[in-house]
Amino acid sequence: MLKGLYTAHTGLRNEQNRMDIMTNNLANASTVGFKKEGSTSQSFDTVLAYKLKDASVGLGRAEGIGVNNPGVKIGENYTDYSQGSFRITNNTFDLALTDEGFFAVEFTNKAGETMTMYTRAGNFTLNSDGYLVTSDGDYVLDENNNRIQLDPLHGADIMSDGTINQDGRTIAKIQVTDFADYDYLERYGETYFQPLEGAELIQSSAEVKSGVLEMANVQVVSEMVNMITITRQYESNQKVMQTYDSSLEIAVNQLGKL
Repeated sequence: MLKGLYTAHTGLRNEQNRMDIMTNNLANASTVGFKKEGSTSQSFDTVLAYKLKDASVGLGRAEGIGVNNPGVKIGENYTDYSQGSFRITNNTFDLALTDEGFFAVEFTNKAGETMTMYTRAGNFTLNSDGYLVTSDGDYVLDENNNRIQLDPLHGADIMSDGTINQDGRTIAKIQVTDFADYDYLERYGETYFQPLEGAELIQSSAEVKSGVLEMANVQVVSEMVNMITITRQYESNQKVMQTYDSSLEIAVNQLGKL
């Protein structure tokens, strides 16, 4: 009977994990360049339960007592890299990519360590020194991994290949890169991704669109429907646990009474 409790408990934990991911997606439905996450689940591997150190079967021996398959276990989370919708802003430094690829950003963590991060969020701006930065103040990098500095007193034109022109001359070219396998990317924060060991950089075929932002690829209606489904499944597992609890109470307090 207790196996049923364990099975229902694993179901509750799995639905809680799915709900956490779903609510994070909804919270970032308006975040520029956000890529929604999903979750997987799988059944526990079927294993044999054994009697261990039981004198009745002899020391040093184990006797099988049946098959145990305790419910569901949480699998891996994954990121959906599909393209989000475009929103026109007519702001020169709002950029979007038309295909697979990422902008390169110089990121410094709280420990003072500097590394290159990759993002689809192109809501850039110029800081007081004329550097092209993200909304968090991180520096956007050119194709040579250098910071991009412009004259804030003059206008700029950004071409589809990422080239930035000011006063008729080329200042820099925004780095747009891609990866051969997205399994080697790890999410960092809401819109950044960092490459793992073994990640292979490749040339991106994406064009850079100026005055346009790529929004989150979250479909609010679909996420709300999924949230209702998760809630009902969670409640079903709760009812299973309550049923087992009632049965155990009867077994303990009523059966065998004189």
